[in-house]
Amino acid sequence: MTSSIELPDESAPVGLAAKPALSLSDRMQRGDVMAADCPSRQVLQHLTSRWGVLVLITLLQGTQRFSQLRRKIGGINERMLAQTLQWLEADAMVRRRSFNTVPPHVEYTLTPLGAEAAEKVRDLVDWLETHMPAIAEAGQAERPAVTSDKAA
Repeated sequence: MTSSIELPDESAPVGLAAKPALSLSDRMQRGDVMAADCPSRQVLQHLTSRWGVLVLITLLQGTQRFSQLRRKIGGINERMLAQTLQWLEADAMVRRRSFNTVPPHVEYTLTPLGAEAAEKVRDLVDWLETHMPAIAEAGQAERPAVTSDKAA
């Protein structure tokens, strides 16, 4: 009786085991973000845009009105917030609830899928903020020195 032993993939990064190859039907169902025409790229763009990340993180705190989101997310203008919310709603990350009142009352909340995505991007932002001093220091060290052509 012979047993086969699967050896680690030499091309895999250290500490990461090689993943089994996916069948064509699995790849079609799952998507391939590395393919230029993969629809998941558009969703990835919406989720990881500066405003998309900040909207998702803000909505982790609970349901918010448009004006609340705008106040909490410094630097976002009304047009970008509306566009970002539309993208996230179309991607099934955010649920928009409109009330028939005067003035109009609209609330936004994360869907279960959106809450899961928001947790992931929050982890990335937490990592970024924790490591920002080292990132800034490394960035300063790698930038060429600025010299002035003016004679003193």
